[in-house]
Amino acid sequence: MQGRTPAISVIIPTFQEEEYLATTLSRLTSTKSPVEVIVVDGGSQDNTVDIAKRFTNKVYRLSERGISKARNYGVKWSNADIVVFLDADVTPPNDLAEKVIETFKDQKVVGATCTVMPSRPRLAEQMFFLFYNQLIRVSSVFPITRFKRHSRGEFLAVRKREFQKVGGFNESIACLEDYDLASRLATLGKFAFMKNLTVYESMRRIRKLGLFKTVWTWSVNFLSYMLRGKPIAEVWQPVR
Repeated sequence: MQGRTPAISVIIPTFQEEEYLATTLSRLTSTKSPVEVIVVDGGSQDNTVDIAKRFTNKVYRLSERGISKARNYGVKWSNADIVVFLDADVTPPNDLAEKVIETFKDQKVVGATCTVMPSRPRLAEQMFFLFYNQLIRVSSVFPITRFKRHSRGEFLAVRKREFQKVGGFNESIACLEDYDLASRLATLGKFAFMKNLTVYESMRRIRKLGLFKTVWTWSVNFLSYMLRGKPIAEVWQPVR
């Protein structure tokens, strides 16, 4: 970036991501607006770190795995006022930075999510994701959910000041850390749904576990979080 202040910082936690990471990073490094790309690795033994270093000089390695740990650590090294969290197997559009910047021109916005769709989906996957995105979109405007915004970790944008004010991601929970953060951010300002932005995620987890089992697992953990303040899952197993 040669002295330019980055428009946004994009933080990507990784673990054994050599199959997907290059595609994600090549998209991010081709954006028109300056983007600071930060990769935080949790101990990969494949070529993940070497691939990351081809695209950014901000690559960090942690001795402990944990997606929340990696994201919180990445924020410490970010220089932008707006931080975007992406998963390593998510394909963003080339105008991601411009659309995020436009959304955060509204100073009331403290966080945002967008449409997340499957990459090369089967029909059942396509239908489920269309429904799920509509559910998330409704939760961003429906009054009864005003302080319970929903977001998925595949894409989550935050204003760094408010992110730090609420204490960042909760490192003590294995999943739903994205929903937990969005809910806390929503108490400080507006949590937006970006209707003009879509990112695409791989179907590796759904294809391995099956769509029904994946949705069941999400639902059980969400219900547990709502009733007990934490999900049932104590470890979120990586799928590679």
